[in-house]
Amino acid sequence: MLNEGQAGVKVEDICRQYGIAKSSYYKLRSKYQGMGVSDLQRLKELEDENRRLKQMYADISLEHKVLKDIVEKKL
Repeated sequence: MLNEGQAGVKVEDICRQYGIAKSSYYKLRSKYQGMGVSDLQRLKELEDENRRLKQMYADISLEHKVLKDIVEKKL
């Protein structure tokens, strides 16, 4: 999609084709412009890792709360 914009296709046409707003196109362009394939792959890996870590944190926080409640009830 961004390559089409670099090739000279009008932004309006790109947005219509992909069903996105112009503002979304420009946000994507500013985020990904100048990134190569390896950069995009690394970004995807980091986003996946971040998602997994957030899920782990949520699970551990919930487990901690449950254990804390159990300990408080026993005291």
